[in-house]
Amino acid sequence: MSNTSYTELEKLFNRIYQLQHLASIGHWDMASMMPAGGSQARGEALAEVSVIINELISDTRTGDLIQSAQQSKIELSDWQTANLREMHRLWLNATSISSELVKAKALAGSQCEHAWRNLRAENNWQDFQPLLENVIDLTIEESQQRADASSLSPYDALLNLYEPGQKSTAIDLIFSELVEFLPAFIQEVVEKQADEAVIQPTGPFPIEAQRELGLTLMQKIGFNFEHGRLDVSHHPFCGGVAEDVRITTRYSENDFSESLMGVLHETGHAKYEQGLPEDWLNQPVGSARGMGIHESQSLFQEMQIARSLPFLKFSAPIIQSLLANEQTNEQCWSAQNLYQLNNRVKPDFIRVNADEVTYPMHVILRYEIEKLLINRQLAVKDLPEIWDEKMQQYLGLSTAGNYKDGCMQDIHWTDGSLGYFPTYTLGAMNAAQLYYAADKAIPDLCENISNGEFEMLNQWQKEKVWSMGSFYSIDELMIHATGEKLNTRYYINHLKKRFLS
Repeated sequence: MSNTSYTELEKLFNRIYQLQHLASIGHWDMASMMPAGGSQARGEALAEVSVIINELISDTRTGDLIQSAQQSKIELSDWQTANLREMHRLWLNATSISSELVKAKALAGSQCEHAWRNLRAENNWQDFQPLLENVIDLTIEESQQRADASSLSPYDALLNLYEPGQKSTAIDLIFSELVEFLPAFIQEVVEKQADEAVIQPTGPFPIEAQRELGLTLMQKIGFNFEHGRLDVSHHPFCGGVAEDVRITTRYSENDFSESLMGVLHETGHAKYEQGLPEDWLNQPVGSARGMGIHESQSLFQEMQIARSLPFLKFSAPIIQSLLANEQTNEQCWSAQNLYQLNNRVKPDFIRVNADEVTYPMHVILRYEIEKLLINRQLAVKDLPEIWDEKMQQYLGLSTAGNYKDGCMQDIHWTDGSLGYFPTYTLGAMNAAQLYYAADKAIPDLCENISNGEFEMLNQWQKEKVWSMGSFYSIDELMIHATGEKLNTRYYINHLKKRFLS
């Protein structure tokens, strides 16, 4: 005997998944392949799909089916019970915001994001400001609608979209520990590295060779090209769906490490998607467990693995074979030199290019600013000024008049994705804790990585994280994988070991 209400819900959420599939590919194409003239039409089409999805989830009948399934005396399996819980969470999220606002925000975001691509390159804050103001105003309205429906604060209501169950009070505590630790640590590492001799490989490094390098290492570490591909966009990202993962990077002929580490970072996201539970991909429980966990997988791949000495011992010969030109000093391609180059600590303007030690300060800066924006304690017109102030405070750099390397550098706020940024640093801390657990569980892990053997590590990640989808809460997943909830000491100890040992 089956729970008929639950069965109907599975059919409904399968339909929603198919629409999300097409929307995701549409977004990828818009960012990577679509001609500029198609922007408005695509934006309208994607906005319409967003409305349809929101209406399907928020429909009164959906709520009735969820209530009926919850009250049914017919027992569900553990995965079905978790799936029903996730359906309910999505329904609550969808019913807390009007369809009119969904459409208005999608249109404003599409317009702002498309304009950002050119306006950022032109350092044109004047023309970007009114577009961003429109998006932020709509996002504030969204935060208030969600707060009214959830009894959360406006900012926490947005945060809950990306990191279910997390609250800013807990993040404030975690970030305060980092703010207390990092500034002095950054200075200590910079002073230590000042005495280290490193050799910078000189370009140009042809884009096609960089692309081949990225594809080669993606394959080596376990990316499945039967279900994914690599392309180029203004801002690196991972999109698509588990069955068809699309990742992008951007290339500079003068710096191959930017694209390479970007590719490896996004491959971490992609491997998570490709490892999600196959039997549940079209259901909410089959999706990734929040962006903090998603970021943990990309940073596990990039920071814990790809920038480590064992990985560079494996990859250095591949890098040299594809990128070495008339460079006469063979030592610049040694694993040790590449390791030192890929772990140089230097405060800089751009978040996506930041080193592992200064990166959290970029995130904390954005986290503090977006809380002020949502709480109406900061106007968009004053964004460049407070950005410059906090950059000087945290990293000793000024962005006065430099909007493209300051408050215009990220794509996230162009579509109103406020509440997303803290997940980057939560992800870094999750990654350090997960690697510590993997290192204990897998004999000779470092030796395996040095030999380019990733099967055992990938299997561990799949068993502990990927295949769990959204079966567990975030805290439960970390306990399942590591034996305890997120603890900042693993991240701090990792930084000390890598940069001061």
